Amino acid sequence: MNWLDRLERKYGRYAIRNLPLYIVVLYAVGAVLDIISRGAFYNLVALNPYLVLHGQIWRIFGFLITPPSTSIIFIIFVLLFYYTIGESLVQVWGAFRFNMYILIGVLATIAAAFLVYFIYPSPSIYMDTTYLNLSMFLAYAAIFPEMKVYLYGILPIKVKWMALVDVLGLAYFFIRGGMGARVSIIVSLLNFLLFYFSSRNYRRISPKEIRRKRKFRQEATSASARPYRHKCAVCGRTEKDDPNLEFRYCSKCNGNYEYCNEHLFTHTHVK
Repeated sequence: MNWLDRLERKYGRYAIRNLPLYIVVLYAVGAVLDIISRGAFYNLVALNPYLVLHGQIWRIFGFLITPPSTSIIFIIFVLLFYYTIGESLVQVWGAFRFNMYILIGVLATIAAAFLVYFIYPSPSIYMDTTYLNLSMFLAYAAIFPEMKVYLYGILPIKVKWMALVDVLGLAYFFIRGGMGARVSIIVSLLNFLLFYFSSRNYRRISPKEIRRKRKFRQEATSASARPYRHKCAVCGRTEKDDPNLEFRYCSKCNGNYEYCNEHLFTHTHVK
């Protein structure tokens, strides 16, 4: 049992169940505000260690509302894509592990911003959710490398190739950038590194299997939520009204109609 298993057993009940939806809603609100303010909103909430230390405390978590894009058309596709990624990770990991992944990513982004600031004190250091979104995409690509997405809704491309391009880009900036850039990249992607090395024994699950499991859970939840299992189509009585009642389906009725033993042979057939 690794550290994630121990944490989940102890704190799993506190997990936010619809976190991918909440993340996308925050991005959508941020995109609308940024478009209305013509970019001023980003400068108001983006993570800036210098401004945080000078009283703008809201920036510590306010950067979480900065959208991945400010294009009205492009943001729709981006948000749908990130929602799909988040839901897929929840289906594989569970709500608690996905919560932990996002939490570690948020804390690592904050830590990276302040580490870079202490190395190179500058009032122009701004950080947003770019690395957090990238780490979420890399986790998705590690689990579903053969999944195809349609770039700009037209060009089909496998997720693993998109992830490879991102990794090469990070490697380029890591090599060519200064110490600040290197610290920022490593610390901001700490959640992916932690989860990759602690979850390598997770088998890859196909999208079809995820949909099958989701459908099964929905059907099981729906069945368990019903107060009864059998109900007579004539009198409306159930097994809870009288435990001695027996129920049968009528083969002559057009549909799945169930009747108690008192009305099985006396009801009017449904045609």
